[in-house]
Amino acid sequence: MAVTETEPAPAPPTLRERLAPRVPGSALWGWLGPLLVTVFAGFLRFDRLGVPHAVVFDETYYAKDAYALLRFGYEHSWVREPEHLADELFLEGKADQIWEGGGSFIAHPPFGKWMIAIGEYFFQVTPFGWRFMAAVAGTLSVLILCRVARRMTGSTLLGCAAGLLLALDGLHLVTSRTALLDVFLMFWILAGFACLVADRDRSRRVLAVKLDADPSRGFSLGPWLGHPWRVLAGLCFGLACGTKWSAAPFLAVFVLMVVLWDVGARRAARVQFPVGGALAKDGAATLLSLGVLPVVTYVATWSGWLFTSGGWGRGTPAKNVLLRPFEGLPDLVRYHREILEFHNGLTSKHPYQSWPWDWPVLRRPVAFFYSEPPTGCSADKCSREILGIGTPALWWAALAALVVIAFLWLVYRDWRAGAVLAAYVAGWAAWLPSAFGGRTMFMFYALPLTPFMVLGVVLVLGLIIGPERSHPRSRRAVGSAIAGAYVLLVLLNFWYLYPVLTAQTIPYDTWHSRMWLDSWILGDPNWSQEPSSSGS
Repeated sequence: MAVTETEPAPAPPTLRERLAPRVPGSALWGWLGPLLVTVFAGFLRFDRLGVPHAVVFDETYYAKDAYALLRFGYEHSWVREPEHLADELFLEGKADQIWEGGGSFIAHPPFGKWMIAIGEYFFQVTPFGWRFMAAVAGTLSVLILCRVARRMTGSTLLGCAAGLLLALDGLHLVTSRTALLDVFLMFWILAGFACLVADRDRSRRVLAVKLDADPSRGFSLGPWLGHPWRVLAGLCFGLACGTKWSAAPFLAVFVLMVVLWDVGARRAARVQFPVGGALAKDGAATLLSLGVLPVVTYVATWSGWLFTSGGWGRGTPAKNVLLRPFEGLPDLVRYHREILEFHNGLTSKHPYQSWPWDWPVLRRPVAFFYSEPPTGCSADKCSREILGIGTPALWWAALAALVVIAFLWLVYRDWRAGAVLAAYVAGWAAWLPSAFGGRTMFMFYALPLTPFMVLGVVLVLGLIIGPERSHPRSRRAVGSAIAGAYVLLVLLNFWYLYPVLTAQTIPYDTWHSRMWLDSWILGDPNWSQEPSSSGS
């Protein structure tokens, strides 16, 4: 009787393999694939960036405020009568003729406007100039999402799919091609989140290495880890808050998230007191990097206002330049109280306003620009529009994906699902109290949610495809075909909407056929020239 040799059982994974598994596949393609997707996204965002040659929607606030920061160091008042005169002078290259009065009261911190000012500095005060940095931020956010999705899923293919889906989102495209603040807000929140995910991998890897080198450390609190990525995250979140205050809920939720990650890492490493270890050994790093540093960074974004005289409510700066940041802090606190009162009392009606429960279903988009040129198409009546709306095939699928994500987190405690869900809830639910109070708000406020919606969709696509080792090839082939068909559907949906996202001149009937819901037709086209009441 022949004796068959049995294969030895595979060795159990090491502590390092359990805590911080490496992303499989080629490191070269891990960068080359995302870079190719980013080039495609960049083409979509920079092509015809100066079109239309007009001041689009809230650009009337932010393009002027950005130039004022270059000229004065603070936001400056401009001529308001007759209406649109300042816009006309801006477009004629006579920007220096718009100023009157002194410092202008603003509703949002200055950093996003400083970013817009970079484009105006290098490319003049032109539509291309004031939109340039928005296109840069939108393009780079695609690269960041590719990399963070690759890290979270362990798949370069899924990472590239995430970046491609973000590149094909209509709202992301529109805000990447207009000088509004929300694309910068989204960029810095996503960058901060990516740093935290990188910090999670690094800290778990360091924890495994230190415990392998000295197992006795695991008997109590565990070792010190250090968190350089967490420092970079704090800087990103400070800049996000320096763009819009709506970044603060993300930061608050992410602080809780990283504490839970620290506890989970020490528990997985079988540290005797994981909670105490996380608080004692990682707590100081969390407090300094995600508590103190964002505040310091935020105050630094007001440097132009602090170091100069003439800004709204600034008072007379100290003669000693080094003392101005400290001497000006009481003025800055008073200014913030006035800004808070402004936002709390912002209830004026606007034809494009919508509520947070409208955003996921795309009920009420924003017409950034609309005109009916007499020529330029093959029909008697033509239309040009920039409609601020997400790609329906992505946004509506994201609703279903979030349900699956919630299930994964509640049942399996999947950390990736928990992170995506936490970010989405932080960015969406934070608006509910203001909505119930009747505050004026718009659908593009949901832009920071878009990368996390995409991550949720990609995690579900990963489930549909299935892991390579535990599923037969036929099962993965079917799953891959379904996932590929979905990405193709998003691409076709985006291509169909593209003319009304980028102000292309098309026949009126062609334009009307793309207005799937009555609520997408926003009434009087002249309203498209009316800025929101929450700008500046």
